[in-house]
Amino acid sequence: MVAWRAYPLLLIALATAHAAGSFPDVHWLLARSVEANDADWKADPHYSYTERDRTGTGTITYQVTMLLGTPYSRRVMVNGRPLAPGQAQEQQQKYERTLAARQAESPRERESRIATWQKDRDRDHLMMSQLTTAFRFRILRQQALDGRQVWVVKATPRPDYQPPNMEAEALKGMAGTLWIDTATCQWVKVEARVIRPVSIAGFLAEVEPGTYFELEKEPVSQGIWLTRHFEMRSTAKVLGFFHRRSAADETYSDYRLSANAPAM
Repeated sequence: MVAWRAYPLLLIALATAHAAGSFPDVHWLLARSVEANDADWKADPHYSYTERDRTGTGTITYQVTMLLGTPYSRRVMVNGRPLAPGQAQEQQQKYERTLAARQAESPRERESRIATWQKDRDRDHLMMSQLTTAFRFRILRQQALDGRQVWVVKATPRPDYQPPNMEAEALKGMAGTLWIDTATCQWVKVEARVIRPVSIAGFLAEVEPGTYFELEKEPVSQGIWLTRHFEMRSTAKVLGFFHRRSAADETYSDYRLSANAPAM
Protein backbone atom coordinates (compact mmCIF):
# COMPACT_ATOMS: atom_id res chain seq x y z
CA MET A 1 0.00 0.00 0.00
CA VAL A 2 3.62 3.92 -1.18
CA ALA A 3 6.42 6.45 -0.40
CA TRP A 4 7.20 10.14 -0.83
CA ARG A 5 10.54 11.66 -1.58
CA ALA A 6 11.49 15.24 -0.74
CA TYR A 7 12.94 16.90 -3.83
CA PRO A 8 14.89 20.18 -3.62
CA LEU A 9 12.41 21.87 -5.98
CA LEU A 10 9.56 20.64 -3.80
CA LEU A 11 11.10 22.24 -0.70
CA ILE A 12 11.73 25.48 -2.55
CA ALA A 13 8.16 25.60 -3.83
CA LEU A 14 6.69 24.94 -0.40
CA ALA A 15 8.95 27.50 1.25
CA THR A 16 7.86 30.09 -1.30
CA ALA A 17 4.21 29.27 -0.66
CA HIS A 18 4.69 29.67 3.11
CA ALA A 19 6.51 32.96 2.65
CA ALA A 20 3.76 34.29 0.45
CA GLY A 21 1.09 33.15 2.89
CA SER A 22 -0.65 31.19 0.15
CA PHE A 23 -1.37 27.58 -0.81
CA PRO A 24 0.59 25.59 -3.41
CA ASP A 25 -1.08 24.83 -6.73
CA VAL A 26 -3.48 21.97 -6.00
CA HIS A 27 -2.73 20.15 -9.27
CA TRP A 28 0.99 20.28 -8.57
CA LEU A 29 0.39 19.03 -5.02
CA LEU A 30 -1.74 16.09 -6.17
CA ALA A 31 0.76 15.15 -8.88
CA ARG A 32 3.58 15.00 -6.29
CA SER A 33 1.38 12.96 -3.97
CA VAL A 34 0.70 10.42 -6.72
CA GLU A 35 4.44 10.05 -7.34
CA ALA A 36 4.96 9.37 -3.65
CA ASN A 37 2.11 6.86 -3.54
CA ASP A 38 3.51 4.99 -6.53
CA ALA A 39 6.93 4.72 -4.86
CA ASP A 40 5.34 3.39 -1.66
CA TRP A 41 3.29 0.84 -3.58
CA LYS A 42 6.39 -0.52 -5.29
CA ALA A 43 8.24 -0.74 -1.96
CA ASP A 44 5.44 -2.45 -0.04
CA PRO A 45 6.27 -6.10 -0.98
CA HIS A 46 9.77 -5.65 0.45
CA TYR A 47 8.41 -5.33 3.99
CA SER A 48 7.18 -7.78 6.58
CA TYR A 49 4.74 -6.43 9.17
CA THR A 50 2.21 -7.12 11.91
CA GLU A 51 -1.49 -6.92 11.01
CA ARG A 52 -4.29 -6.71 13.58
CA ASP A 53 -7.81 -7.28 12.25
CA ARG A 54 -10.83 -6.27 14.29
CA THR A 55 -13.68 -8.78 14.11
CA GLY A 56 -17.17 -8.89 15.58
CA THR A 57 -15.83 -10.68 18.67
CA GLY A 58 -12.41 -9.09 19.19
CA THR A 59 -9.10 -8.95 17.32
CA ILE A 60 -6.82 -11.37 15.49
CA THR A 61 -3.15 -10.51 14.98
CA TYR A 62 -0.97 -11.92 12.19
CA GLN A 63 2.70 -11.80 11.27
CA VAL A 64 2.87 -11.25 7.51
CA THR A 65 6.00 -12.14 5.56
CA MET A 66 6.88 -12.82 1.94
CA LEU A 67 7.13 -16.56 1.29
CA LEU A 68 8.48 -17.54 -2.14
CA GLY A 69 6.90 -14.65 -3.99
CA THR A 70 3.65 -13.91 -2.17
CA PRO A 71 2.71 -12.93 1.40
CA TYR A 72 2.04 -15.50 4.09
CA SER A 73 -0.01 -14.63 7.20
CA ARG A 74 0.67 -16.53 10.42
CA ARG A 75 -1.82 -16.05 13.28
CA VAL A 76 0.06 -15.11 16.46
CA MET A 77 -2.47 -13.50 18.83
CA VAL A 78 -6.19 -13.47 19.58
CA ASN A 79 -7.71 -10.56 21.50
CA GLY A 80 -4.21 -9.30 22.31
CA ARG A 81 -3.05 -12.57 23.91
CA PRO A 82 -0.46 -14.99 22.44
CA LEU A 83 -1.75 -18.31 21.16
CA ALA A 84 -1.82 -21.30 23.49
CA PRO A 85 1.09 -23.74 22.90
CA GLY A 86 -1.12 -26.17 20.98
CA GLN A 87 -2.48 -23.42 18.74
CA ALA A 88 1.02 -22.03 18.12
CA GLN A 89 2.21 -25.50 17.12
CA GLU A 90 -0.74 -25.83 14.75
CA GLN A 91 0.20 -22.51 13.12
CA GLN A 92 3.83 -23.67 12.76
CA GLN A 93 2.70 -26.90 11.09
CA LYS A 94 0.44 -24.94 8.76
CA TYR A 95 3.39 -22.72 7.81
CA GLU A 96 5.60 -25.75 7.14
CA ARG A 97 2.93 -27.34 4.93
CA THR A 98 2.56 -24.12 2.96
CA LEU A 99 6.31 -23.76 2.57
CA ALA A 100 6.64 -27.35 1.36
CA ALA A 101 3.79 -26.90 -1.10
CA ARG A 102 5.31 -23.74 -2.55
CA GLN A 103 8.76 -25.33 -2.78
CA ALA A 104 7.23 -28.22 -4.74
CA GLU A 105 5.50 -25.96 -7.29
CA SER A 106 6.40 -26.12 -10.94
CA PRO A 107 7.63 -22.86 -12.49
CA ARG A 108 4.23 -22.42 -14.14
CA GLU A 109 2.35 -22.97 -10.86
CA ARG A 110 4.52 -20.47 -9.03
CA GLU A 111 4.14 -17.94 -11.80
CA SER A 112 0.35 -18.35 -11.68
CA ARG A 113 0.24 -17.88 -7.90
CA ILE A 114 2.34 -14.74 -8.03
CA ALA A 115 0.33 -13.38 -10.98
CA THR A 116 -2.95 -13.82 -9.07
CA TRP A 117 -1.56 -11.92 -6.08
CA GLN A 118 -0.16 -9.19 -8.33
CA LYS A 119 -3.52 -8.81 -10.07
CA ASP A 120 -5.18 -8.10 -6.72
CA ARG A 121 -2.44 -5.59 -5.88
CA ASP A 122 -2.86 -3.86 -9.23
CA ARG A 123 -6.63 -3.62 -8.73
CA ASP A 124 -6.26 -2.04 -5.29
CA HIS A 125 -3.58 0.35 -6.57
CA LEU A 126 -5.78 1.39 -9.47
CA MET A 127 -8.59 2.27 -7.07
CA MET A 128 -6.28 4.48 -4.99
CA SER A 129 -4.74 6.12 -8.05
CA GLN A 130 -8.22 6.89 -9.41
CA LEU A 131 -8.83 9.24 -6.49
CA THR A 132 -6.84 11.92 -8.28
CA THR A 133 -8.82 11.62 -11.52
CA ALA A 134 -12.30 10.98 -10.13
CA PHE A 135 -12.45 14.20 -8.07
CA ARG A 136 -11.99 17.92 -8.17
CA PHE A 137 -9.73 19.23 -5.42
CA ARG A 138 -9.57 22.39 -3.35
CA ILE A 139 -7.08 23.19 -0.58
CA LEU A 140 -9.02 24.30 2.49
CA ARG A 141 -6.28 25.11 5.01
CA GLN A 142 -3.00 24.12 6.62
CA GLN A 143 -3.10 22.47 10.06
CA ALA A 144 -1.28 20.08 12.39
CA LEU A 145 -2.11 16.36 12.32
CA ASP A 146 -0.25 13.70 14.32
CA GLY A 147 2.60 16.14 14.90
CA ARG A 148 2.92 17.03 11.20
CA GLN A 149 1.92 20.05 9.18
CA VAL A 150 -0.55 19.06 6.47
CA TRP A 151 -2.58 20.59 3.68
CA VAL A 152 -6.28 19.74 4.09
CA VAL A 153 -7.67 19.08 0.60
CA LYS A 154 -11.37 18.68 -0.15
CA ALA A 155 -12.37 16.26 -2.94
CA THR A 156 -15.72 16.39 -4.77
CA PRO A 157 -16.79 14.06 -7.62
CA ARG A 158 -16.20 15.08 -11.22
CA PRO A 159 -19.45 14.85 -13.21
CA ASP A 160 -17.50 13.78 -16.32
CA TYR A 161 -15.47 11.01 -14.63
CA GLN A 162 -15.30 7.75 -16.61
CA PRO A 163 -14.38 4.79 -14.37
CA PRO A 164 -11.86 2.33 -15.89
CA ASN A 165 -13.56 -0.70 -14.32
CA MET A 166 -16.64 -1.72 -12.34
CA GLU A 167 -14.94 -1.39 -8.95
CA ALA A 168 -14.23 2.28 -9.64
CA GLU A 169 -17.90 3.00 -10.39
CA ALA A 170 -18.46 3.77 -6.69
CA LEU A 171 -16.13 6.78 -6.91
CA LYS A 172 -18.72 8.64 -9.01
CA GLY A 173 -20.88 9.12 -5.91
CA MET A 174 -18.15 9.74 -3.34
CA ALA A 175 -16.65 12.83 -1.72
CA GLY A 176 -13.62 12.96 0.51
CA THR A 177 -10.79 14.74 2.26
CA LEU A 178 -7.01 14.28 2.00
CA TRP A 179 -4.47 15.38 4.59
CA ILE A 180 -1.19 15.81 2.67
CA ASP A 181 2.13 16.30 4.46
CA THR A 182 3.53 19.75 3.59
CA ALA A 183 7.16 18.56 3.68
CA THR A 184 6.91 15.32 1.68
CA CYS A 185 3.52 15.45 -0.13
CA GLN A 186 2.68 12.10 1.46
CA TRP A 187 -0.95 11.20 2.20
CA VAL A 188 -1.07 11.23 5.99
CA LYS A 189 -4.78 10.44 5.91
CA VAL A 190 -7.54 9.93 3.34
CA GLU A 191 -11.27 9.76 3.99
CA ALA A 192 -13.99 9.13 1.41
CA ARG A 193 -17.68 8.36 1.70
CA VAL A 194 -20.61 7.75 -0.67
CA ILE A 195 -22.88 10.78 -0.80
CA ARG A 196 -25.33 9.50 -3.40
CA PRO A 197 -26.30 6.00 -4.63
CA VAL A 198 -24.23 4.64 -7.52
CA SER A 199 -25.38 1.78 -9.73
CA ILE A 200 -22.67 -0.72 -10.70
CA ALA A 201 -23.19 -2.04 -14.21
CA GLY A 202 -23.06 -5.79 -14.56
CA PHE A 203 -23.68 -6.49 -10.86
CA LEU A 204 -27.34 -5.41 -10.58
CA ALA A 205 -26.16 -3.63 -7.46
CA GLU A 206 -26.22 -0.11 -6.08
CA VAL A 207 -23.64 1.27 -3.64
CA GLU A 208 -25.51 3.33 -1.07
CA PRO A 209 -24.77 6.27 1.25
CA GLY A 210 -23.09 4.98 4.37
CA THR A 211 -20.27 3.38 2.42
CA TYR A 212 -17.04 4.80 3.79
CA PHE A 213 -13.30 4.21 3.91
CA GLU A 214 -10.39 5.74 5.78
CA LEU A 215 -6.67 5.23 5.16
CA GLU A 216 -3.83 6.42 7.39
CA LYS A 217 -0.12 6.15 6.53
CA GLU A 218 3.15 6.67 8.37
CA PRO A 219 6.88 6.73 7.52
CA VAL A 220 8.56 3.32 7.93
CA SER A 221 11.98 4.16 6.47
CA GLN A 222 13.71 6.96 4.60
CA GLY A 223 11.23 8.18 1.97
CA ILE A 224 8.80 5.25 2.38
CA TRP A 225 5.35 5.57 3.94
CA LEU A 226 3.09 2.55 4.38
CA THR A 227 -0.38 1.92 5.74
CA ARG A 228 -0.91 2.34 9.47
CA HIS A 229 -4.67 1.88 9.55
CA PHE A 230 -7.42 1.03 7.11
CA GLU A 231 -11.12 1.05 7.89
CA MET A 232 -13.99 0.40 5.51
CA ARG A 233 -17.75 0.05 5.76
CA SER A 234 -19.87 -0.66 2.70
CA THR A 235 -23.59 -0.92 2.07
CA ALA A 236 -25.01 -2.14 -1.23
CA LYS A 237 -28.50 -2.86 -2.49
CA VAL A 238 -28.50 -6.00 -4.66
CA LEU A 239 -31.31 -6.70 -7.15
CA GLY A 240 -33.03 -3.57 -5.90
CA PHE A 241 -34.03 -4.82 -2.45
CA PHE A 242 -31.45 -7.13 -0.79
CA HIS A 243 -28.95 -5.22 1.34
CA ARG A 244 -25.40 -6.48 1.66
CA ARG A 245 -23.05 -4.99 4.24
CA SER A 246 -19.34 -5.54 4.80
CA ALA A 247 -16.67 -3.96 6.96
CA ALA A 248 -12.94 -4.03 7.68
CA ASP A 249 -10.81 -2.49 10.42
CA GLU A 250 -7.09 -3.26 10.05
CA THR A 251 -4.07 -1.86 11.88
CA TYR A 252 -0.50 -2.35 10.61
CA SER A 253 2.74 -1.96 12.55
CA ASP A 254 6.31 -3.20 13.04
CA TYR A 255 7.35 -2.81 9.40
CA ARG A 256 10.75 -4.30 8.62
CA LEU A 257 12.61 -5.17 5.45
CA SER A 258 11.96 -8.81 4.61
CA ALA A 259 14.78 -11.24 3.87
CA ASN A 260 12.46 -13.02 1.42
CA ALA A 261 11.32 -9.91 -0.42
CA PRO A 262 11.35 -9.89 -4.24
CA ALA A 263 14.40 -8.39 -5.87
CA MET A 264 14.34 -4.61 -6.32
